[in-house]
Amino acid sequence: QRQLVESGGGLVPAGGSLRLSCAASGRTFSTYVMGWFRQAPGKEREFVAAITWNGASTRYADSVKGRFTISRDYAKNTVYLQMTSLKPEDTAVYYCARSRSFEIIEAGAMYPDWGQGTQVTVSS
Repeated sequence: QRQLVESGGGLVPAGGSLRLSCAASGRTFSTYVMGWFRQAPGKEREFVAAITWNGASTRYADSVKGRFTISRDYAKNTVYLQMTSLKPEDTAVYYCARSRSFEIIEAGAMYPDWGQGTQVTVSS
């Protein structure tokens, strides 16, 4: 049973916005760093954003800084990725992931748990 389930992807014109959600279950949600990654066709998976267990610290890839915001809601066991000013180059499958770390890490290999992914397509 998959423990991370993403939703919220879709088709949006350039300059538009989307909010992705990641509902978590199973392992203690509030303990570990949660991250968002993306993979475009023909490209390697890349780090997008991450947030610590208490939400006090976040980190973003340079390519999304100032446009994307990661947040988490403990009551709903959910992590969000608010994406604004979307660009065609943001088109990718977006994945939610859970680490076993209390500190933010960007390496995908350090995140054992992954969701199934949600497609985001930005038209020009």
